[in-house]
Amino acid sequence: MGQAKNPRRLSDNECRAKLRLIRISPQKLNLVAEMIRGKKVERALNELEFSRKRIARDVKKVLESAIANAENNHGLDIDDLVVSEAFVGKNIVMRRFRPRARGRAGKIEKPFSELTIVVREQAEEAA
Repeated sequence: MGQAKNPRRLSDNECRAKLRLIRISPQKLNLVAEMIRGKKVERALNELEFSRKRIARDVKKVLESAIANAENNHGLDIDDLVVSEAFVGKNIVMRRFRPRARGRAGKIEKPFSELTIVVREQAEEAA
């Protein structure tokens, strides 16, 4: 018996990849995700390759994973893929303290975030 299969949340021409527990603030990660939104995957990969931001390497890995998922799991053509969504979410916040004068403590927050990239197959005439 068993449970029935859940319906797919994305349409047939979309695929996604997600990376969780990235050690960077969501605000900084969103600056890099903003660079690739709405662009063709080839151009997005080039921009991430030559970006001076440290986190661009991780974002590039997630984008490559989304492209591989689209090609291998769903049979989409990688030449027609476009980054339809790239969004950032909050995750846990590590809290540490720094000793200060007179027995006080200063708060240090080390935020984590998560990144989701959705690629969509888009025909040339529609683009």
